[in-house]
Amino acid sequence: MIPFLIAAGATFFAGFVLMPALLVLARLLGLYAVVPERRCFVYMLFGKVVATIDEPGLHILITRMGWRALIVNWMGTRHVLDMRLDQEYLRSQPVNSEEGAPMGIGIWYEMFISDPVSYLFKNTDPRGSLAANVSNSTVRCLSNLPLADMLINRHAMSSTVRAEVSPKSHEWGYKLGSVYIRKVHFRDVAMIKQIESKVVNRLRQVTSAIKQDGANQVSIITSTADRQAAVEFAKASAMRPHIVGAALDQISQDAEVANALFAVLETQKILHSEGRVTLMPASSPLLAQLLAAQVTPSTQSPAPKAATVSPPVTPPPTFYTS
Repeated sequence: MIPFLIAAGATFFAGFVLMPALLVLARLLGLYAVVPERRCFVYMLFGKVVATIDEPGLHILITRMGWRALIVNWMGTRHVLDMRLDQEYLRSQPVNSEEGAPMGIGIWYEMFISDPVSYLFKNTDPRGSLAANVSNSTVRCLSNLPLADMLINRHAMSSTVRAEVSPKSHEWGYKLGSVYIRKVHFRDVAMIKQIESKVVNRLRQVTSAIKQDGANQVSIITSTADRQAAVEFAKASAMRPHIVGAALDQISQDAEVANALFAVLETQKILHSEGRVTLMPASSPLLAQLLAAQVTPSTQSPAPKAATVSPPVTPPPTFYTS
């Protein structure tokens, strides 16, 4: 049991204490270096660059620098550079269109370090110099463009700026990636108000024209429908006498049916009229003359509505059952 505990303790000490300490000592002595992903180590000794390592992984420094690897960490300098892709956005770069309109251009671009040594020693502020170069190229290349092209052809403007900036930026150790004109806007507030007013007036004109065209179309449709309805009603009015005449022609072929029909129609007209009905004996012509003499045009008063004489109601028969 005791040998097992001794072996376990020795293994723990060697694996978790001795080995990390030896690795730290070896790194301090410059025997090796571990380069992370998208990083670059630049080693300088006595004012000179002795090694540049940009590949990720474990590197034995003695194979690259020889005996200088043992003193570079003590007497030299190690620069760690970030090689990842970076982005920058410049807001409202002032340019003027061909028509003289003051415009602002927002430009977005990508960059990354392509030459670590040039990035460190050829420019004290390569990032700021690249931003100034992009801004100057934007103003120089995109000024005096037609306003319509400036508002529409953003891809062509982006390509122009990139072609102008790339050679100079590469000298400073930066390589320019994608360049994109993200925003084009007016800088004069009064001009913006005038454009808004013109757009609103134009929209009102277009809306009024659309409404008037719709009203005209509705009027055309309504008049067409009225004309067609009048034609159909005229056809119907012309067809009614024809239909009634055809029916009467069929009825007149039978004399009894025709007489009965006309008698019924005459009786119906008499019942619906407002004339006065006077009942008197059949064998009294003198009474008829007297009644006719009383009703004269000068003394005739409005005749009251004739009373409807109802025929005597015959009671229904009563049936008895035993």
